[in-house]
Amino acid sequence: MLLVDGDDRVLLFRGFDPSRPHHRYWFTPGGGLDPGEPYAVGAARELAEETGLRLTPEELGEPVWDEETEYPFDGQRYRQRQEFFLVRVPSWEVDTRGFDEVERDSIDDHRWWEVAELESTGERVYPKDLASLLRRVLGVTGPSAGGGAEASC
Repeated sequence: MLLVDGDDRVLLFRGFDPSRPHHRYWFTPGGGLDPGEPYAVGAARELAEETGLRLTPEELGEPVWDEETEYPFDGQRYRQRQEFFLVRVPSWEVDTRGFDEVERDSIDDHRWWEVAELESTGERVYPKDLASLLRRVLGVTGPSAGGGAEASC
């Protein structure tokens, strides 16, 4: 999910892998699907659980991007297909009371990021090409800060 505020900042959570607590990274809201659950339904459910923002699947519109990714988490390897929906809000006060136990135990912060900040940070950000994706879907122009770090799981 790409949750973007009126200043073109995207919401990211900071988490870590419980089996590798030193491995910290920022990532977009979202998560796994329940068996048989359509992507838009799962995205709307995850958005509500992780941010408190309640939208219908229809309000999400069409996905703006998708990818297949593999990553380790808590001693297991996962492979998943991800669809990203763009949701714009003037502003939003994030409510994480809907976090499940794993999220409560492995997510320790959240903040709104500008595209230029994503391009210049030395911190891990997933997906790796999030800044260029945001520039494309938001039509954000201006100089790229460059030098963004790429790190693998």
